[in-house]
Amino acid sequence: MFANIKSKYSIYFVLVALFIFCWLANKNFVSVANLQNISTQISVGTILAFGQTILIISGMLDLSSASVLALAGVLSISSYTATGSLTISFIVAVLVGVGCNVLNGLMVTKYKTPPFIATLAMMAMARGAALLYTNGQNIYQIGDYVKFGQGKILGIPTPMIFLVGTLIVTWYLLRHTVFGRSIYAIGGNEEAANASGINVNRIKMRAFIINGILVGIAGVLFMSRVNGGMPNGAIGYEFKALTAAVIGGTSFSGGIGTASGTLAGAFIVGFLDNIMVLVGVNSYLQQIVRGAIIALAVIYDIWAKTMRKKR
Repeated sequence: MFANIKSKYSIYFVLVALFIFCWLANKNFVSVANLQNISTQISVGTILAFGQTILIISGMLDLSSASVLALAGVLSISSYTATGSLTISFIVAVLVGVGCNVLNGLMVTKYKTPPFIATLAMMAMARGAALLYTNGQNIYQIGDYVKFGQGKILGIPTPMIFLVGTLIVTWYLLRHTVFGRSIYAIGGNEEAANASGINVNRIKMRAFIINGILVGIAGVLFMSRVNGGMPNGAIGYEFKALTAAVIGGTSFSGGIGTASGTLAGAFIVGFLDNIMVLVGVNSYLQQIVRGAIIALAVIYDIWAKTMRKKR
């Protein structure tokens, strides 16, 4: 029983222990302003991580999310400057995210391209398209567009509202829908899932579409937070998303993962980043620490998989 509790809730124990450590390391860490800042800072990467979680559970992944985010963001801002409509600009971002992920899904399902290769190709194409569209220049003077990422509703920063909303939707999809049960089945054993009557290709395509919606939302939030359309923005965010998902217990072998675990993983990374800044850790050393975290998370994932097989 204890072993089961330890396995199921270990990520939350780590999160609490890290929170206490950061509190002791710097008293400013627990200020309301700082905790709110952490939540806002991790919002874009965590929304991407929820999409990665769905894909990884089903045995796939997305290396193109940050590049598609950039393309969706600059096209969204461009549509806003042309129409003055926040609604239209938001819809454009989501449609771009979905469109790129439909192409990913087609490459994976119809042409049997490994997800790594398919999304790697999309990563190059989407980033190139964003740079081509803007001629490599940033788009400034975005007016009320900043409300998406810098506004507040009832005193709560909008990125936090989007974060909580996507958490609830992802949790519901994974825990309470046929789609959720299907992606766990596909990730656990694709052949068995297919034999049991699950339309594997359709479910994979839906997983990519949901990921596309989340990437589009992340694109809007990112560009509005940085006050401009940046075609070279969000570089490396795909790895932030993957890190949060894997630290949160989503297994690269497929079939395992939760939305709440991914959120915990994102906060672990956010806490570490924040405390390293507060105590003045060298920025280059911070990169080493982040890399080590990814390595340890993957090693733990492999070890946990081996232990499950032995049991």
